[in-house]
Amino acid sequence: MNLGNGDGDATAGELLLAQAHIWNHMFSFINSMCLKCAVQLAIPDLIHNHGRPMTLLDLVSALHIQPTKAHFVRRLMRILVHSGFFELKDLEEADGQTGYALTGASRLLVKNNPLTVAPFVLPSLGARCVESWQHLSAWLGDKEDVASTFELAHGVPGWEILNRNPEVSGLFHEAMESDSRLMAKLVVDTRGGVFDGLSTVVDVGGGTGTMGKALTDAFQHLKCTVLDLPHVVDGLVGSERLKFVGGDMFVEIPPADAILLKWILHDWSDEKCIDILKRSKEAVAGRRKVGKVIMIEIVVGNQPEDHRSTETQLFFDMMMMVNINGKERSEKEWEKLFVDAGFSDYRIISRLGLRSLIEIYP
Repeated sequence: MNLGNGDGDATAGELLLAQAHIWNHMFSFINSMCLKCAVQLAIPDLIHNHGRPMTLLDLVSALHIQPTKAHFVRRLMRILVHSGFFELKDLEEADGQTGYALTGASRLLVKNNPLTVAPFVLPSLGARCVESWQHLSAWLGDKEDVASTFELAHGVPGWEILNRNPEVSGLFHEAMESDSRLMAKLVVDTRGGVFDGLSTVVDVGGGTGTMGKALTDAFQHLKCTVLDLPHVVDGLVGSERLKFVGGDMFVEIPPADAILLKWILHDWSDEKCIDILKRSKEAVAGRRKVGKVIMIEIVVGNQPEDHRSTETQLFFDMMMMVNINGKERSEKEWEKLFVDAGFSDYRIISRLGLRSLIEIYP
């Protein structure tokens, strides 16, 4: 049986696949909300602390949920198992019983895991960020010069919310610190000669120094200066090889052998990125062969054979666009920025999953 409207008939099977594709994307937000619920209920922590796969009854009891709601928890866990956050395992010495066990993803959601990414989940799926998406079509069609969908939805830019609300600011910086801990381990473990021959590095927008501490611990020859806004670094205590400086990266960046920009440029327009890169180039000027800028950023499409990774990179690009009018960039887009900022060459090291290490040379 062929069905269609005359523009190209489709079989019943093709129509049903198309319908299923639409439904899957219509309801894919449910995966996000179930993940948020699991983190809010601390389900990964409960299973981790249990020490072995956890039965449904044990989980319901630990959650202090009424037994009459056990079947709701079972259905929540069923989709989380399907999504790869947990797995069902047979229990030893329990005939036919199964329990929920952690996977690699949910281990990263355990709050006392040194590399936990749990702090990243709740702010990203918070009410303000989710609400912004309801205004995307209105923002695209709006004739007013409103910088982002977030600003249209809430009346103020995303960055201004951080300045006005200490609680939101705290959650944001906790999320960034959790990401820096994971990235620091990967960068240090990867090494790859990126920090060889360097004596000094400035971590621009380095927050409370999570990345800087990891670098100075791993590379005993290295001194690191963390540059961030004065209110971010005020009161932070450094060490002999780690110091904090309050300042503005658009005005001046302290001189060093290398400037580290971890997930900084994706926050800004092309024009602002060129400004930051020019300041970075000035800071490494005169360092001869060792002077360079080191970036950690997404390079969109750098894994063309991996559809899932590219999709996640595109998710990030849309998230940046909606919340702060930022942008994730392809290699060609990065290259244009480097040239426009006056750099002569660059090297991409794709060893950080969705992100890459990029060395830029004056």
